[in-house]
Amino acid sequence: MQKIINQIADELSVAMPQVLAAVGLLDEGATVPFISRYRKEKTGGLDDAQLRNLEERLGYLRELEDRRRTVLDSIREQGKLTEALERDINSADTKTRLEDLYLPYRPKRRTKAQIAREAGLEPLAQALLTDPTLDPQLEAAKYLNEEAGFSDEKAVLDGARQILMETFAENAELLGKLRNYLWDQGVLKSQVAKGKEQEAAKFKDYFDYAEPIRQVPSHRALALFRGRNEGLLNLELVVDEAISGTSPCEMTIARQVGVENQGRAADNWLQECVRWAWRVKIFSHLDLELKMRLREAAEEEAIKVFGHNLHDLLLAAPAGNLPILGLDPGLRTGVKVAVVDATGKVLDTATIYPHAPKNQWDASIAALAALAQRHAVRLVAIGNGTASRETDRLVSDLTKRHPELKLQKVMVSEAGASVYSASELASAELPELDVTLRGAVSIARRLQDPLAELVKIEPKAIGVGQYQHDVNQTRLARQLDNVVEDCVNSVGVDINTASPALLGQVSGLNKTLAENIVVYRNEHGAFKDRRLLLKVPRLGEKSFEQAAGFLRISGGDNPLDASSVHPEAYPVVERILQKAGRRIQEIIGDKAFLRTLKPEQFTDEKFGVPTVTDIISELEKPGRDPRGQFETASFKEGIETLSDLKPDMVLEGVVTNVTNFGAFIDIGVHQDGLVHISAMSDKFIKDPREVVKTGDLVKVKVMEVDIARKRIGLSMRLSDQSDKVNQDKGGNNTAKDKRTPSKQKKGGRQQSPANAAASGAMAAAFSNAFKKRG
Repeated sequence: MQKIINQIADELSVAMPQVLAAVGLLDEGATVPFISRYRKEKTGGLDDAQLRNLEERLGYLRELEDRRRTVLDSIREQGKLTEALERDINSADTKTRLEDLYLPYRPKRRTKAQIAREAGLEPLAQALLTDPTLDPQLEAAKYLNEEAGFSDEKAVLDGARQILMETFAENAELLGKLRNYLWDQGVLKSQVAKGKEQEAAKFKDYFDYAEPIRQVPSHRALALFRGRNEGLLNLELVVDEAISGTSPCEMTIARQVGVENQGRAADNWLQECVRWAWRVKIFSHLDLELKMRLREAAEEEAIKVFGHNLHDLLLAAPAGNLPILGLDPGLRTGVKVAVVDATGKVLDTATIYPHAPKNQWDASIAALAALAQRHAVRLVAIGNGTASRETDRLVSDLTKRHPELKLQKVMVSEAGASVYSASELASAELPELDVTLRGAVSIARRLQDPLAELVKIEPKAIGVGQYQHDVNQTRLARQLDNVVEDCVNSVGVDINTASPALLGQVSGLNKTLAENIVVYRNEHGAFKDRRLLLKVPRLGEKSFEQAAGFLRISGGDNPLDASSVHPEAYPVVERILQKAGRRIQEIIGDKAFLRTLKPEQFTDEKFGVPTVTDIISELEKPGRDPRGQFETASFKEGIETLSDLKPDMVLEGVVTNVTNFGAFIDIGVHQDGLVHISAMSDKFIKDPREVVKTGDLVKVKVMEVDIARKRIGLSMRLSDQSDKVNQDKGGNNTAKDKRTPSKQKKGGRQQSPANAAASGAMAAAFSNAFKKRG
């Protein structure tokens, strides 16, 4: 274990006691949010990002150690464990290196080499390798074994060759050298499968593609593998073989095993063994392994991108505790309507038919106006799916006809709403509502509080990733669960209003405890004190310790229960009150007084300066919400479809998805446009997140429109935009907004699933065009 602690400390560049403390807390069942927030003294202030990395590496290294023990036991049982081999195995620092060392000893099916060994041909193979002056034919004649299937010299030499091929292919040092060479020098090539040109149109950029394998970015790698898996692309790894007619990899094998052509009797035969070992055994093995390495790296990057986007979406600014009218647009089936109150409770529902074929426009406006007036609604949330722009026009007409209502409309992503509507959770929350109306409720609640509503949906269904269905689903789920957990606990949860889904994401709680809390709340009324949590069935001291600081009680018996101050630290506040001679209600929010306090005066053996500093900061503004200010985008009227777009238009949009190659922007035409990384800023940037994040409001200029392929090329470079363009080309609400993209604030929408599927090809398609422009 000490070896693991040392390695993690080196990798994270932190002290060993910090790692040791963190590992101890994790092993005790503490969560990352709890450790990073309430155990700073123990870990020396490790933040949540460091702790997540530590947790991941701890899992990997422990798995490595378990596998190392298994390997050692297996080789020891075979009686083949030497001191040198044991030393090499104990020093292996990756699973790949460990498996290379184990390869010759791993139990395997009966190979041709094994059959040759059983026939007694291994001495022949070793003799020819050791002494190439021996004549292969003459030596082979000594090993004829008709009963075993080796009745002539050719068969014997073929068997000896199989032994040497397997020996070369199981040489750990050799495999390491060849693996590194292929990764550094190999080129990944793709071509369209014969006769699949039309079917593979979305992969057109990869019909004749080549790039060094180590340079292939994650989105391109995943696009290539998807094309291959669908049988539309042929994918191969190639290396230069133009050195003296022999591949450099064959030359590496020959040097490693001591084969060289000096005109001796066995030299040609040995070189043939090397050639066959490379082409039949080693290359096929490494080809598969390096493609897997590329895929895994691409998946990890895609999962990371998904996590970043999910984090930004979950922490999008909430509209707040206001009544909301939610609209789930539809054409033939009508627009589903739901009104929720400030707490998200459903007040009213309806179905209207403003669009074809019924065209009940005026009646629909009258119905919406009546609902808005009856429930004092000021915000209208419109789902961004089918018929959203038509429904957006309906609400615009509503606001014009009824200015007294002072309505503001907001387009809201409905990704995953149908998943929620049909879920067991939705049935439990809204049993009296039809499935179709539940979607409208979800859309309204998403505007109210994105975090509280989106945690009810499986993260993958929210649709802010690239190729999320192509990546390792277990790793994706683990990463996204971590993101959700971090987001929920960074904001905090009102224990008296939160749903079971939201409570279940709180540190220390699970689905069962969350449901028990809601049952207790319904039976006994609102919680007035955090300690009452201990009366909830199955919620013990350990769960309370983990969860209490993240649960909020507004208007409870103790004002501190509305803050992130943990109940265990209430004695620290008591010491502050005693020294000040004031009541808690008098010091909360008194910034002038609080900033005069010196944290070191209130520490003890358990709570040091970091925790006391946090407590004083929290007392300035208890329960502060880390999320930004609520803002919305205004889409230009008359721009509703791809055909409405023209080059040089400047529009306002919402960042729906950020990838490594750029950002997708919703400009209100049912198809997100792409701002390639080269068109995101007038200065060079390495990562699109230097400029934008999911939910940001941005100004973009239309550069290209490909209606046939449903692609929109956009630019955010200020040099591509001007006030004159803003005014003359009709960019709505853009001329007055001089903020740089990085300063613009959040909205609350995300990319359509169709764009996620095409993102890799879209990036390549527009990359060259944008580079030529800048």
